[in-house]
Amino acid sequence: MYLKGSQYRYNGRKRRSSPLRIFILFILVAAGLYFSIVIVPETQPLFIPTNTPTTPPEAYLVEAEQLEREGRFSRAIELYQKAIDSDPKNTASYINIAKLQVFESDYSDAVKNAENAILLNSNNAVAHAIRAWALGKQGNYLDAETAFTRSMEIDPNNALMYAYRTEILVDQFNAGQDSLNTLEKATEYSRLAISNGNNLMEAHRARGLLLEITGNYEDAINEFQIAISINPNLADLYLALGRNLRAAEKDADAITAFERARSLNPYDPWAPYYISRTYSGNGEYAKAIQQAEDAIKLAPTETSFYWNLGTQYYRSEKFQQALDNFKLAIQGGTTADGQVIEGIPLSYDNRVPELYYMYGLVLARSGQCQEATEIVRLIIQGIPDNTIAVENANYMTDVCKSGQFDITLSPAAADSDDAAASVPEETMESELPESGTEAEPSGEPGQN
Repeated sequence: MYLKGSQYRYNGRKRRSSPLRIFILFILVAAGLYFSIVIVPETQPLFIPTNTPTTPPEAYLVEAEQLEREGRFSRAIELYQKAIDSDPKNTASYINIAKLQVFESDYSDAVKNAENAILLNSNNAVAHAIRAWALGKQGNYLDAETAFTRSMEIDPNNALMYAYRTEILVDQFNAGQDSLNTLEKATEYSRLAISNGNNLMEAHRARGLLLEITGNYEDAINEFQIAISINPNLADLYLALGRNLRAAEKDADAITAFERARSLNPYDPWAPYYISRTYSGNGEYAKAIQQAEDAIKLAPTETSFYWNLGTQYYRSEKFQQALDNFKLAIQGGTTADGQVIEGIPLSYDNRVPELYYMYGLVLARSGQCQEATEIVRLIIQGIPDNTIAVENANYMTDVCKSGQFDITLSPAAADSDDAAASVPEETMESELPESGTEAEPSGEPGQN
């Protein structure tokens, strides 16, 4: 039976496919295949960090060595550290960074890195020598000598070891911890350094330092000039050259050397300090004061810089400013931002007595007798064998007893009838003690 009018037909007819639809489907399939095969493999998964190209340690070493030759030690140290981080088993990296850290006065880290090099190679003579050098710079002379001995056992012809050993013996002499044959040993080691490494800057530098403390300034100048010809970008060499030029009364050349040191290391306060002392010796006190202030700005906790500035104010007859700085140098204090300035205790060493009696003389002549009396007591009780200091102390007492105060009276003009020991000319031109560097020559062989 058939249903009339029904819309359903079961006669099997098929609708024809649209060519446009087929084309669109083809495009979609092709796009899907391309995405799966090409795009997906090149796409990093979400939330997974991408890989960063790693700089090989050799690249760090090459750049660090170039910076070292240019005298840019701080930046070179950073790159040597990156080389170590990339390759912690490279002995040379530890040796190189330790050497520069000594020049940068970072002795503790220098010791650690030298010891790291020794852990990797216990028979590395240079590593033992640098460790000894750094220990000596810390004042640990006993352990330094042991380390030097070990270095010499490994390589008795190592010029660097002899150079560093000479320098530490010079430091011992300057620190007053020398023995009867300290200078003799230093002389022999300095010769061995030159004979085994005449092309090494360190050998000539060490020889120069030895000649400096023995008052052979012209020979020292020659050694430092040779060292500079080998490495012309080391600020330390120009400071040493300038010191000896000044001691040889070649002030203009000395200032040129100090300025060169400052250009190489503008953050080193010793260059303006030395320039200040040089200008002062020529009577150019305004320039001396400016340079002294520059040194303090760079190292506001270096006590001897306040002593120097006080001396320059004194010579400029600015006595209140002189008193302020002498007081800081003796009693210590704090900087504007709270850094501690350590006072210099009274002793026989490093011309410290001069600081105390210059301070006391100004106090007495300005009528500040209570403070002057305390300085008198310190001198009489603390350094009774220093004749000049004691005579000046007695003069302070006489001034205060007389009640005749005249701050404008210079020590050199003091009345000898009053038993005053006027501050001698060589005292007024004396050098101040320094920390963190070699002692400046005083003009007398063997003294600092």
